[in-house]
Amino acid sequence: MPKIKTSKGAAKRFKITGRGQIQRRKACASHLLTKKSAKRKRALRKPDVVSVADKGRIKKLLPSG
Repeated sequence: MPKIKTSKGAAKRFKITGRGQIQRRKACASHLLTKKSAKRKRALRKPDVVSVADKGRIKKLLPSG
């Protein structure tokens, strides 16, 4: 049986935590930052956890995790 290739695009965007959750970056943090409040920009810096609905699809793209 051949090995399953990792999706390199997904590997760069997602990280599997020690507990098996998948971390992702938040959207809206790359540009147009002057209109956003400091509190909102601070919150966007922190990683978020992928929802349960999407977890299965992303796990298939990251067979190593």
